[in-house]
Amino acid sequence: MAYLDRGLASNGGHGAGGAAFSAREAVPFSHIKTQRHHEHTVLFYEGDPADRLFELEDGVVMLYKLLPDGRRQVVEILNTGAVFGVPGHDVYDCSAESLTPIRVSSFDRREIETSATLQKQLTRCLMSQMETLHDHAVLLGRKSAVERVATFLMRLVPNRGGVGCLGPADGKPQDEFNVTLTMTRQEIADYLGLTIETVSRVISDLKRRGFIKIERQDHIRINNVCGMCQLTGAH
Repeated sequence: MAYLDRGLASNGGHGAGGAAFSAREAVPFSHIKTQRHHEHTVLFYEGDPADRLFELEDGVVMLYKLLPDGRRQVVEILNTGAVFGVPGHDVYDCSAESLTPIRVSSFDRREIETSATLQKQLTRCLMSQMETLHDHAVLLGRKSAVERVATFLMRLVPNRGGVGCLGPADGKPQDEFNVTLTMTRQEIADYLGLTIETVSRVISDLKRRGFIKIERQDHIRINNVCGMCQLTGAH
């Protein structure tokens, strides 16, 4: 497994909710390396020796796999609090790239393997991670293009659309929410298993139908959150 994510960020998070994990609580401070990286910095490539585990302190990271012909599948988008770089073997099974400026802490893999406390925390996180993998498998295998894009946009709205949805704050079903995209159209397409042309066409259709308004290339206002939720195919 390549990543763990302990929750949905308040500003456009993508990860599934799960048990909290912080390697800092169990690893001596002297063994922690904290680094800052610019956007589009590769932290590690698929196939690199998996000798470090990473905890994302701030920013957004994309995990992806490349096919031999160059096609890319984005595995997941991680936000603040995510722990990733946990392999099943001696090498990383995917690549990790920052989508925004990030601050990340890394730990020697041996610290994890020799700590019973950390092993228990990782087990709880892995169980939560499976839910996210199941949802993404359904999205890629069964959902239409509109359902995929709608699902992606709804994942940017905290505490809405999933288990325990809070519903509109004012009780009105047609509420609004502004989201900030940290991904390009191509990266979104690679995450949803679509072409960039299809993603652009669906976004234009959602705009024409009044579900969204494009404020800027990286800012979208969802005009009807409940209506968008209905388009995800989950209801």
